[in-house]
Amino acid sequence: MNFSLRDLLSGLVDYAGLFPPAALDMATAARRYADYREGEYRWALGRFVVPVARLGEFEKAAEGVLPNGGLEGGDFWRLTALGGADLSSDLNRIAEFNQKRAGAAVIDAIEIKAAGPAEIETAMKLAPAGLAPYFEIPIKGGPSELAELIRTLAETEARAKVRTGGVTADAFPSSSDLARFIKICAEEDVPFKATAGLHHPLRSVNRMTYAPDSASTMMHGFLNVFLAAAFAQNGMEADRLVELLEEKSHESFQFDSGGVTWRREMIVRGQLRNSRNLLAIAFGSCSFEEPIEDLKKIGLL
Repeated sequence: MNFSLRDLLSGLVDYAGLFPPAALDMATAARRYADYREGEYRWALGRFVVPVARLGEFEKAAEGVLPNGGLEGGDFWRLTALGGADLSSDLNRIAEFNQKRAGAAVIDAIEIKAAGPAEIETAMKLAPAGLAPYFEIPIKGGPSELAELIRTLAETEARAKVRTGGVTADAFPSSSDLARFIKICAEEDVPFKATAGLHHPLRSVNRMTYAPDSASTMMHGFLNVFLAAAFAQNGMEADRLVELLEEKSHESFQFDSGGVTWRREMIVRGQLRNSRNLLAIAFGSCSFEEPIEDLKKIGLL
C-alpha cells in the first residue's frame, strides 16, 4: 500500500457496531473492536462509539477486553459518546467514567444533535476542555441557514457532524447538499465527522440493511467524501465537489507515493494529512470489515 492512501485512511473508521443496520449487542461489539485493534488494519480504526446512556452496560461488557497499559503507554481505548436530552447529566457521567476507567479507556469526544445556533451556544458553555464536541446539524435547509450553523460552530470552537445515510433512502443527503456542507466547513475551518451510510469506498447502489429483502439505494462513498474534503480545503468549488462526490469509478483515482490524483487534479500527501488532521476527522460505521473488504475488491488494499 502506498503512503498517500494510508494518510487518507489512518484512524478513519469510528466503530459503531451497536447501531443499525448491524445493531450488535454490547458484548459482541466490544469484543470485535478489541479484535480489530489487534488486526492487520488496526491503523485504519478510530474510536468506539457508545451512547452515554449505555456506559454502564459497556463497562460490564468490556471488562475482559479493555487494556491495562495506562494512558502513558497509549494502549487505552478512545471512545466517542452520543449525548442525550440532558447534556449536563451526560457530561457528569462522562467525567465519572474517565476517572474510573483511567488507563483502560477514555471518552475524548461527544456527539450531540443541534437544530439551531442557540442550542450550540448553550451546549458549548457546558463543554469541558479535553472533550471534542461534535454537533450533528441538518444540511438540507437553505444555504444561509447551513452557513449560520457552521459559523456558530467556528465561533464557539465546536465541530460538525453530518449524517450521510441510514436505513431508509431519505436519510441520504443529495450530493449538492453534502458538497455545500463540506465547502463551508473548509472555508470556516470547522472539523467534521460523518455518520451512517459510508460502508463503501465509492458512490454506488447498495442494500440499506443486511436483511435479504432489503431495498437498495444510491450511497455516498467514503473515498469520495474524504477526498472532497481535502480538495475543498485547497479551494475546489462546490459544483466540482459535486462531481467528485458522484464519481463511481475507482480508476479515476490514482494513489501514489506523492499524493492522489482525480481527473488531472492532485492533492499531495501533506495536504491529505492536513485535511484529515484539521478538517475531515472520521466517519462512524457499524461495520469495520465491510469498508476494508471493499477496498480490497477494488485493489487499493
